[in-house]
Amino acid sequence: MYTIEVEQEQDGRWIAEVMDLPGIMVYGPTREAAVRKAQALSLRVLAERLDNGEPLPEVEAVFSIVA
Repeated sequence: MYTIEVEQEQDGRWIAEVMDLPGIMVYGPTREAAVRKAQALSLRVLAERLDNGEPLPEVEAVFSIVA
């Protein structure tokens, strides 16, 4: 499970960051928008890592592969 840290900036924007996935930091006009953007970007990064053959032990437990 990935934790999203959310904080409101002084200018009113919201920032959401996934500390376990370097580079996942997004802004949104609302807390909910920032969280959605962080989730979407995180999924794209994880999919790219899978496509490139990088190990993702957290994802291995999601799928059951049958013959």
